[in-house]
Amino acid sequence: MTTIDLNCDLGEGFGAWQMGNDAAMIELASSVNIACGFHAGDADIMRATVALAKAGGVSIGAHPGYRDLHGFGRRPVAGLSAAEIENLVAYQIGALQAVASLAGHKVTHVKAHGALSNVACEDDMTANAIAAAIKAVDRNLIFVVLANSRLVKAGEAAGLPLAHEVFADRAYEDDATLVSRKKPGAVLHDPSKIAERVVRMVEDGAVVSVTGKLIKMRTDTVCIHGDTPGAVEIARGVRQALKAAGIAVAPFAGA
Repeated sequence: MTTIDLNCDLGEGFGAWQMGNDAAMIELASSVNIACGFHAGDADIMRATVALAKAGGVSIGAHPGYRDLHGFGRRPVAGLSAAEIENLVAYQIGALQAVASLAGHKVTHVKAHGALSNVACEDDMTANAIAAAIKAVDRNLIFVVLANSRLVKAGEAAGLPLAHEVFADRAYEDDATLVSRKKPGAVLHDPSKIAERVVRMVEDGAVVSVTGKLIKMRTDTVCIHGDTPGAVEIARGVRQALKAAGIAVAPFAGA
């Protein structure tokens, strides 16, 4: 039977401010990426999110981003050296590892967040710095990489186990990059169309770009953003569509 992982970015509130419905999303995901305090999240939210994931039997990963609470980590931070990027990634992974230990769970993967990921998909220095940080912290951590991006090359060069990711609710350009959130139509919202799209992604090992181009890419995990309006309805529809297509949902093992 074909299997696929469904991952979701969670723990993205801060203090008394909450983002999304983490409890509901954890029931629908098989792995979650937890904000580590730089773009969102704090120690209390991290621990609560880890506890929810453990109770639900869901794998957890660190979701490091630029230090940019005001911009939710979606604004590039120019001028950082490779060492600075390595430091900020390692710092955030370590923070989640410590909090996960408090909750009796274990971090199994790392996925770069927002602008840090977007920059790394097109910039070798940033991609290699992220991979180097992961390897230095724990070479057994699975590196979740945008399929067909420079993150793949960086992860392979570092000898890390990889999980190739596609996005359920984001549009793709013809070059396999994600459409900028500054452009209309970058984020998809129709649950039925997204569900149909995900099934096709998994069955075909490909995504369809905004111009209709079929782009072949390895698909180990599908991301549904927890902060997307209607995220719970989208995730529920995706789960139901995958089940109807005979596709099982299970955490990725890395390759």
